[in-house]
Amino acid sequence: MAEEKKFEGDGLTRREVMARTAWAGLGVTAGLLGSGGLEKLLGQMQPRVDESSPRIFGASVEQLPPIDNRYPVMPSWNTELKQLAPNVYAYQQEGGTGHINAGISNAGLFVGEDSMLVFDALGYPVQSKDFISAAKKAGGGKPITNLINSHHHGDHVAGNQFFLPAQIASHPYCRQEVLKAIPNTPASWPKVEGQADGTEVRKLAPPVVTFEDNLVYNIGGNTVEFRFVGPAHTWGDMVAYLPQHKILFAADLAFFHLVPYCHNAYISKWMESIDKVMKMDVDVIVPGHGPVGGKKDLAESAEYFLFLKTQVKKRYDAKMSPGAAAADIKMGKYDNWMGPERLLMNTVRLYDEFKGTLTPDIDVEGTKQAIVEYNSIKAGKKS
Repeated sequence: MAEEKKFEGDGLTRREVMARTAWAGLGVTAGLLGSGGLEKLLGQMQPRVDESSPRIFGASVEQLPPIDNRYPVMPSWNTELKQLAPNVYAYQQEGGTGHINAGISNAGLFVGEDSMLVFDALGYPVQSKDFISAAKKAGGGKPITNLINSHHHGDHVAGNQFFLPAQIASHPYCRQEVLKAIPNTPASWPKVEGQADGTEVRKLAPPVVTFEDNLVYNIGGNTVEFRFVGPAHTWGDMVAYLPQHKILFAADLAFFHLVPYCHNAYISKWMESIDKVMKMDVDVIVPGHGPVGGKKDLAESAEYFLFLKTQVKKRYDAKMSPGAAAADIKMGKYDNWMGPERLLMNTVRLYDEFKGTLTPDIDVEGTKQAIVEYNSIKAGKKS
């Protein structure tokens, strides 16, 4: 095979650039969407029904940081239902190098004597249906009677409709945000290979039961404790803890090999929540995004936040704007993770936190301004 041409100035082959661009764009989901063909594609593949429009920021990150060859690139992992303990399964969706998947969130399955309990519903019809099929095969055809949503983002709740008539439960904040999203939910799912066949009616099913902390199920010989850990990734984050097996389904408290998505986050509180998990008696951690791992992987997420917060604070104290700060920051090994463009929204969230203006809602205007400024600075440096 002939050697692939390297792109001038960045040391990447055309294939690497294409894969990286796809990862960056698809990892953005409802966030940093641009114009033209990429915007059209992302509009079709949009799962985050908690945000009202796929054009929410009206701007896209055009100048991604190059892969840093001093550090390894992401690993890759496949979609599979992994048994972690008797009657306990993690549904891990594919991702990493070589994969293109907009809704790569994971889920949990707990099999009981007569029924099954699920943790998160995934984001697209095909994903949810594939998960249900795998779950029923593992559970001997038992019905799924209960579903717990970890938080309100579309890649975790948009599949709720396919689990009905299961009873859906969540934190009150999650239910509140899902209810707010219902009027903006499209009537149907557009046809996208591997995600929707184009015939499904779209219905956002809200949780009907809410709890604030420590809901406990005893199912299949296992104790499953659903605990509130927010505010962190959102103001309504839930995790599932199995003390006898030292397993934690961390949902979006944990991103492994992916840049955390902070558009609704309280980053400093998120760091505190990670610290609490690190002190728990846990060996196996199922992240919301990425492959099943453990405390070593979670510690890397904590290191990302510490590094980011330190870098952003220096520039905040120097009176730099968020866009200029993001353009100036070099994330090193974290630029090799999926979604390096999330630095923009993550920087804006930290600026809002430092200013004392942080709210649970997305800072749409602040993020849009930061993206525009970032692109202008990066384009100027390349000209």
